[in-house]
Amino acid sequence: MKRHTYSRRSAFTLLEMMLVVMIIGLLIGMGLHYTAGKLDQAKQVRVRADLQQIKTNLMMYQAANGFYPTTEQGLKALVQKPETDPKPRNWHQLDDQVPRDPWDIEYVYRYPGKHNPKEYDIFSAGPDRNPETDEDNIGNWEPATN
Repeated sequence: MKRHTYSRRSAFTLLEMMLVVMIIGLLIGMGLHYTAGKLDQAKQVRVRADLQQIKTNLMMYQAANGFYPTTEQGLKALVQKPETDPKPRNWHQLDDQVPRDPWDIEYVYRYPGKHNPKEYDIFSAGPDRNPETDEDNIGNWEPATN
């Protein structure tokens, strides 16, 4: 008569699997903790870069036409020729679309500006997406950081 001998199988036990899942969870948690503030910081850096590009386009618009777009014409004047006064004489397209900030809201443009009365204000409404709350707005009136 042949006896069955049970050899130890090379399989993982439930305890070992739970330990691996717990270690993976801890590593993910640590990664999120260390990168959490970096996303907000990256969005602010992108806003500053976008503002520089928009300022350059507005400078080109002003150089070609002698004036900046009105608040009503807005940044759309960089994409499509305005039909309202003052109408630009030497208009050409300076952007493909009206620029949007990292929170997917169009940048706010005001001419004359509240912060820059002799020029314009251009800013992102920030994470709260509300241009009326100045606390988190990022605009051309702030000195660039970094």
